Amino acid sequence: MAEGPAIAVSEGPPLGRIEISAVGLTAMVLEGADEGTLRRAVGHIRGTPLPGKQGNVALAGHRDTFFRGLRKIRVNDEITLTTLSGSYRYRVDSTKVVKPEETEALEDSDDDILILATCYPFNFLGSAPKRFIVRARRIPE
Repeated sequence: MAEGPAIAVSEGPPLGRIEISAVGLTAMVLEGADEGTLRRAVGHIRGTPLPGKQGNVALAGHRDTFFRGLRKIRVNDEITLTTLSGSYRYRVDSTKVVKPEETEALEDSDDDILILATCYPFNFLGSAPKRFIVRARRIPE
């Protein structure tokens, strides 16, 4: 049997776990938002801070796997990110639908913000034309 080209897989330890009990979502978080990572977990978008650091932490996931529950998320729902450095709670303050090239949500800020991004519409077959963005602010301890 002929072997095809080797597939590069970047294995790394999980960064943590995301939980949104209001929508029944629990998933591991890995570094990166490439296709291989998003098949196995929610991905931390490179270049954004890690949980616990100031700025916009951004996570991506597929709408038909790990982020399926985001279709039911509402303002004021709570999101918990658990990492080796601690547990961080966020409260959803907005959701919106944007074009893929609208990346303002990923731009850094002085606040502790969590951004979740997935494709939209949720029931679209194939490569969806828009993105669904959830913005949540960290709840002070």
